[in-house]
Amino acid sequence: MKRLFFWACMAIIYVSFAGCRDWQGNSASIVVPEAILADSTVADTVVITLPFKEKLLTAADIILTKDLLYDQYTLEDSYPYKDTVRSFKWEVIRNCLAYIENMQRDTARWVVLQNYKNQNREAPLVRQFVRDAYRRISDTLGVERYQSVPLYLLTDTVVPERYGRDGTLAHLVGEEGGFYRIRPATLENEWWAPRRYLKLLSDTILFNHVVFVDRLDQNITALERIGKNEWKIRSMNPATTGRRAPPYAQETPLGMYLLQQQKSRMVFLKDGSSETGGYAPYASRFTNGAYIHGVPVNVPRTAMIEYSASLGTTPRSHMCVRNATSHAQFIFEWAPVERSLVVVIE
Repeated sequence: MKRLFFWACMAIIYVSFAGCRDWQGNSASIVVPEAILADSTVADTVVITLPFKEKLLTAADIILTKDLLYDQYTLEDSYPYKDTVRSFKWEVIRNCLAYIENMQRDTARWVVLQNYKNQNREAPLVRQFVRDAYRRISDTLGVERYQSVPLYLLTDTVVPERYGRDGTLAHLVGEEGGFYRIRPATLENEWWAPRRYLKLLSDTILFNHVVFVDRLDQNITALERIGKNEWKIRSMNPATTGRRAPPYAQETPLGMYLLQQQKSRMVFLKDGSSETGGYAPYASRFTNGAYIHGVPVNVPRTAMIEYSASLGTTPRSHMCVRNATSHAQFIFEWAPVERSLVVVIE
């Protein structure tokens, strides 16, 4: 119950301002979970001192205004679904946006963890590992080795301690030999990571476009920063996230990721086969093989499909986030690559 409450209330990071010291002229602190991605029902916490002395923003400081740029299939703030009520979790979203604004005050250089399809080499085995429901190796926090980045303790660069998900943002703290010292935005502590797995981002980058995906209520909303603390709601739509169905389909992972890549047509294979199964239109990749995309087009059909009645119902994707095709196109054209964030909550 504690874990569910944590994710439902605070999304990726639980930001506690009660533990902060005097706002004026002193260091600020946030409290983050010791095991953000753990399946444990108990989440210990650790206090991190932030590298700036300004007053931290809270959810109450974030101003949200509806100003839709995409107005098809728009959902209400709260809406019925079967015998329940679903909603857009604006308070959770405000908390996340406050965190995103706070983290961008640090002038350190941003890097992104990248290992899509193990293109930068399969990560070494971590010190303690298990096999998950898909028979793949993962660390004890449930992050798979495949497509992940090895993270090493500052005291040991021989055997990695855990894996970092592809698409995770981190501040560059230092470098030594073939390693970068990083502080991930959604993980506790600092870590060493081999340079081959990290991509340096522009030193002038600002994340003013954020897409929130709610895998519990199966909806998606796009927000754009238009000024300090001010965000415009650009779309509010139904979506369908990934389902847990070994050995092929996986849940869309909770967390905050950089939008890394876009394909106007993302070709996919049939399960367990090397044959083409079809394509997903207007695909925007944010972690591993997870894309925000339109309604899948299965072979032999070639024409795009605008809408599916399954959108906004229950998880049924392979990890991706399905949308109405015109909404996927909106995200594709609206959100700049490597300057936009995708936040998955529940």
